[in-house]
Amino acid sequence: MAAPSAAQRIVIENAAIATVDANDTEYASGHLVVADNKIESIGAGRAPEGLENVVRRIDATGHLVTPGLVNTHHHFYQWITRGLATDHNLFNWLVALYPTWSRIDESMVRVAAQGSLAMMARGGVTTAMDHHYVYPQGSGDLSGAIIGAASDMGVRFTLARGSMDRSEKDGGLPPDFAVETTEGALAATEETVRKYHDASFDAMTQVAVAPCSPFSISTELLREGAALGRRLGVRMHTHGSETVEEEKFCHELFGMGPTDYFESTGFLGEDVWMAHCVHMNDSDIEAFARTKTGVAHCPSSNARLAAGIARVPDMLKAGVPVGLGVDGTASNESGELHTELRNALLINRLGAHREAALNARQALRLGTYGGAQVLGRADNIGSLEAGKLADFVLWKIDGLGHSSIADPVTAIVFGAAAPVTASFVNGKQIVENNRLLFADEEQIARDARAEAQRLARITAQS
Repeated sequence: MAAPSAAQRIVIENAAIATVDANDTEYASGHLVVADNKIESIGAGRAPEGLENVVRRIDATGHLVTPGLVNTHHHFYQWITRGLATDHNLFNWLVALYPTWSRIDESMVRVAAQGSLAMMARGGVTTAMDHHYVYPQGSGDLSGAIIGAASDMGVRFTLARGSMDRSEKDGGLPPDFAVETTEGALAATEETVRKYHDASFDAMTQVAVAPCSPFSISTELLREGAALGRRLGVRMHTHGSETVEEEKFCHELFGMGPTDYFESTGFLGEDVWMAHCVHMNDSDIEAFARTKTGVAHCPSSNARLAAGIARVPDMLKAGVPVGLGVDGTASNESGELHTELRNALLINRLGAHREAALNARQALRLGTYGGAQVLGRADNIGSLEAGKLADFVLWKIDGLGHSSIADPVTAIVFGAAAPVTASFVNGKQIVENNRLLFADEEQIARDARAEAQRLARITAQS
């Protein structure tokens, strides 16, 4: 039997480092050593002497190294419907866009996923997720197209396999041909989990069970979705408490608010995370804390759709796991997560806690370790610690936009979006000097424009 090959090492030195570990350990000038796909050591000063099989050394002077950013909520397909219905609240926005979204097909979804992933990856995202819930009849292999795009780009990925079974005829918003039957949705979701989900420590692809929202699914789909997720041992995701209209809808239809409704169907728990959670009272927050249900906070989208300000400081104080989300790019046209660090901090300071709401390090934690918690991966990503996977980013902070800000973490949170000199996923570099290494950005832009125009033509003709 051949001897196992020795680990190949990458050594990064002379960097400011924010580990985002349990003690928020930071180094003004430190080192990070990667062995294959894991962090081998991290600490102050230069790397240990005598390391073998060092294939690359990086002098990171003028940079801050952080864990890679973790996106906890997105809708990739919306990349080709950006800039529409720009002055609408959530329900009116959905009514305006569902007729267009219902015409998507596999080619459109593949290109939209490429655009969404590219924008995030070159901005420091190393773990992405997509909540895809629109599966029009005859539209092709949409889940496969999304997962393939993430694999090609080299990004760690969770597909939240969504579903809808409440169409216009049942009092929902989507057209009838754009929803699945309850049985069909559950069967397709199970097939996707069995085909793509990887439960291993260094998994690049995972799948979650993700019925869309209370107003687009039946109670049966929500309840059976929770049972399916637990039978398969995967996480569950949905939208919750996003708007006052949703609150009213739940009270009228179910006789209770969204959180109580979710709990009644088994859709709260440490294996569940919800998007938005803007309109949460004290009892709702207590229920999330008690059950360890996670939250994907999407500050830009919440502002774009005038949904309100989520009570993030209160959630964190109660012990609710909270991460950050881009949300779909039809309600956050920038499509970036690193700008959400700043937006989360600023928007929450407009709320009841004012300047005490969030600080720079709390914002960074939301975008890294908090996201890892929400996706159920805090044991392997989200902080820079020996033994964890080598997902990290080198932010350039000695340029015009940041050089006069003394504190590196303040620089990347309060300052302009910092350039990404390098981004690594699983020990493999995917971004260099703000450019993707495994994708042609110009080609993606051309393809996205063409598919957006094709979708607009199909919608107009229908």
